[in-house]
Amino acid sequence: MRQPFTKRVVFATAALGCLLLLPSIVSAASDDQPSGGRFTPIDVKLKKIPKLQVRVEPLGGVDAPEGGVAGSCNPVLSSLTNADFSGGQFVVQAGFGELEMAGATYTLTAADFPIKIELAEMIFATSAATVTTTTKWSILFYEGLPTTGNLVATFSSDGKILPHIVIPPGTNGVNVQVSVDPGDPEQIILQDTGSHQFTMAYRIDDHNNQTQNPCFVGPPTNSNAFPTTDVGGLQNPTKNWLWALDCGAFGCASGWTTFASIPSLCRPSGDWVMRCTWTPFTCTSPGACCLPNGSCAMLTAADCATQSGVFHGEGVICAGSTCLQGQGPCCFQSTGGCLTLPAASCIAAGGIPGPDGQSCTGYVCFPMGACCLANGACIGPVSPGDCTAVGGQFKGNNTNCATTVCPQPTGASCFSTGFCLVLTESQALAAGASWQGPGTTCVDSNANGMADACEGNPADLNDDGSVNAADLAILLNVWQTSNAAADLDHDGVVGAPDLAILLNAWNF
Repeated sequence: MRQPFTKRVVFATAALGCLLLLPSIVSAASDDQPSGGRFTPIDVKLKKIPKLQVRVEPLGGVDAPEGGVAGSCNPVLSSLTNADFSGGQFVVQAGFGELEMAGATYTLTAADFPIKIELAEMIFATSAATVTTTTKWSILFYEGLPTTGNLVATFSSDGKILPHIVIPPGTNGVNVQVSVDPGDPEQIILQDTGSHQFTMAYRIDDHNNQTQNPCFVGPPTNSNAFPTTDVGGLQNPTKNWLWALDCGAFGCASGWTTFASIPSLCRPSGDWVMRCTWTPFTCTSPGACCLPNGSCAMLTAADCATQSGVFHGEGVICAGSTCLQGQGPCCFQSTGGCLTLPAASCIAAGGIPGPDGQSCTGYVCFPMGACCLANGACIGPVSPGDCTAVGGQFKGNNTNCATTVCPQPTGASCFSTGFCLVLTESQALAAGASWQGPGTTCVDSNANGMADACEGNPADLNDDGSVNAADLAILLNVWQTSNAAADLDHDGVVGAPDLAILLNAWNF
């Protein structure tokens, strides 16, 4: 086991502010000793929690591995508590003696290691303190569990370079934040011991006023600061740790013990209010990996290679076509079956190729369903191809006309006033308008104030309601002239095209 390194501080700042106590909960807080002995917790409400920011520079620590990309990975927050570090209600663990430690173990994955510690945090608080409290403290980092792992780093306050915790009178708290200068070549780097875990712990080295042996008399609560637990209930009993003094028959288990192993008399009711931000020292982003079975999984390049997959690059997302380029569904008419094949192979096998980049999953080879025609009628079941051939709209596989409502066509509807609206035939009938047929519009191309569709048949040159010999005679009488009424195609001269239009409308 390698030796833990010592500490040197780059800078430290502290700012403390007043916080509020819940009087109904801590009626005994002004006494020198909580009524239930040194294990009695005290609930406090901290209105605002200032930060004691400490940046340390390891000496004799762990050099960053060569080729690492420390700082290029996204930071990860590990926490066992649901507490709000900006303020709220906390439980002050009154009776926490000098040299006792609060620890938390965090479980990661093997791929995360080695990790670099970015920031460690824990909230300490006072309850109705009558004096300014000064607490000497240390922070420790372990690879694995504190009982069996490696102690890698220890930093201790000295009141000069590394400040002590100083909290003014009253009910106040401070978030003790510890970080390492990111530009320092020596960082807190934790390796995997095989458990995929690491532990950090805060220790009270010296109370402001521990008057007697804490095994018999707890440190006075009105003149000391203590670590805190949350009020959300103990959620992680096997990951929260307490290093307790050996008080023999007068105390609970000594040394490192998880909350799960602490007797109920001594066990805190919540998780330690501490958390740690870290980054994988070397990190690779997952990407789309096409596996031999045709499926796609988000894996790292190394994991993809392990599974004989084809890696498409970091950050590439698995999409429906990622692993299907050059392939598509191949449908077989005789069986109705489907295989995902390249188009050439599908045709060679007698199949019908589907769209490229799609698998057979969710693809219907031979759909049949309802088809809505342009006139609003429904036919079917037919195939999508047959529906398209008659200008219809295919409504989907397994649909039928009994349950399909086809949209009714609209057309110009002419009112006796000369007004025009685009309506369905049933709407026009209900309004007393003359429906001009599907697809007709209310366009007034000659700008005469009336929709073209409502002006009657232009080939009815004498406006008698019918296109017949009388209209033909009128057209022939103005043949090869610029007569506007008989120039049915509006090309500037009455000629063969106009005659064709009139004949097509004969007896209309």
